[in-house]
Formats: sequence, C-alpha cells, structure tokens
Amino acid sequence: MSEEENKNPTMASDENSLAGTGQPASSSFNELEQGGGDTTTLGDVNDFSAVYNVPVQISAVLGRAVMPVSQLLKLGRGAVVELDRRVGESVDIYVNNRLVARGEVVIVDERLGITMTEIIKSER
Repeated sequence: MSEEENKNPTMASDENSLAGTGQPASSSFNELEQGGGDTTTLGDVNDFSAVYNVPVQISAVLGRAVMPVSQLLKLGRGAVVELDRRVGESVDIYVNNRLVARGEVVIVDERLGITMTEIIKSER
C-alpha cells in the first residue's frame, strides 16, 4: 500500500475497485446508466415550483436585552427595556431562525415593514 493510501483509508489499492469491496467501481455507474436507483433528473432538480408554497417564518429583531429574572419580574405596564441598538441602526432579519439580512424599519400603510439594506452571505 502506498504512503498516500495509508493516509486516506478510503482509497482503493486497485484503482479499478471500490475501497475494501473488491468490486469494480464502474458497477455503480452502470446502475445509474441503466436507470436503477434514484429517478431524479436534472430537470426535476431545477424545478423549484415544489418549494414555492413552503411557509417560512420571517422575524425582524430590533435589538436584545439581558436582565436578571428579579428585574424582569419588576417590569410592569409602561416599563421601558433598553435594547443594545441605537436609533437608526439596522435590524436583523431572520428566516427560520437563521440570520439572512439586515434592514431598516419603515412604515407601510400604517403598518411596520422592513427595507432590506444588506444580504448576509451564507457560509455554506
């Protein structure tokens, strides 16, 4: 066994066989070519219409605060909780509890809304 194969135990000693099985690697490709296994086609993968109606939860977080329970229990009507954000700072926008964007609070027909100002790139 070569030094590289010792470092990577999944590498096969015979380049035409799957690691540790003694079977030719091409047998799994033959199954795919013959239509065995998964029947998903490239057209199916690119068709996103199946997920368009899946509901997601969108949340806009104005800010956060941390306080002991004793202080929380003293809060009553009219109490003000100071948040960790300043006036005019962006709010965080979450989709299914994952930070996806930042934005600014706006008023839309007497309701609050968010204008997205920054899209957070996923690390995936």
